[in-house]
Amino acid sequence: MAIRRLISVAGGIVCGLFLVACSSVPTIDQQKQLVQSGDFRIQQLTPRAFVETWGDPTYTHQQFTHFFGMQDGRLIPQARLALGESPQGWETGLAAGDALFLAYAARGYYLVFLEGVLVYHEAMTAEKVHAVGKTWKYESQFKTRLESSPGLK
Repeated sequence: MAIRRLISVAGGIVCGLFLVACSSVPTIDQQKQLVQSGDFRIQQLTPRAFVETWGDPTYTHQQFTHFFGMQDGRLIPQARLALGESPQGWETGLAAGDALFLAYAARGYYLVFLEGVLVYHEAMTAEKVHAVGKTWKYESQFKTRLESSPGLK
């Protein structure tokens, strides 16, 4: 009986290590190189890589967000689409969670992270980045203290 348990535990550890090795995020130095080269790999870049490479974003925002899951691994935030619409090519994948948004006006990028990794990026004009930032600032005026408290989510 003890041998079966030992084999079961060992098998679980091997499977766990295999999953971690297959789904690991590149090192921070590798991520920074990808950011510098403009290779924004979905599910492989962290906010830290962008901040350490490009500096602080012009705007940051955090909120619970619904996403449309695409076959290529991208998650498109519902907010980037007109009300009631779905993205072209979307079939059935959905996701939701507390998302971190970084917007860089000087670089013209809108980035979205879910569970600590990049899930969406969009190039946009500085004017559009500022319009998005202005909307976030306006919306933040109406958040309750509970919504603004990171420890109470």
